[in-house]
Amino acid sequence: MTDIVCPLCQPSGENILWQDETCRVTLAGDADYPGFCRVVWQDHVKEMSDLDTAQQQRMMHVVFSVETALRDALKPDKINLASLGNVVPHLHWHIIPRFAHDKHYPNPIWGEPRRESTTRRDDYLIAGILKAALAQRLS
Repeated sequence: MTDIVCPLCQPSGENILWQDETCRVTLAGDADYPGFCRVVWQDHVKEMSDLDTAQQQRMMHVVFSVETALRDALKPDKINLASLGNVVPHLHWHIIPRFAHDKHYPNPIWGEPRRESTTRRDDYLIAGILKAALAQRLS
């Protein structure tokens, strides 16, 4: 059996917005999707059902707190929530603010683009706003 290094167990270069002993929130830094965040469970587990009820509730509380912070800060047209893990089988959620002008809207971001990207972002500003909002919501 081959030892596979999990990129979420041994991350490098993450822009961490908030973390505690159970999970962390990172800014994905996707130029086409400002505010795209991930909530990553700190321990290596594959599925939500690997967590006990309290852990599941904690994970979803963090996911919903990120969603609320993004809605308040960026005023997107929609928020997409996704937990796939097909490529990286380590429990994590994608929280993706969607705008009617983004390159895939209304389709999922992993499909064929519908238009050229016109999105402009300021990761430093977005990170600062989200760090403050998450600290307030998750403290």
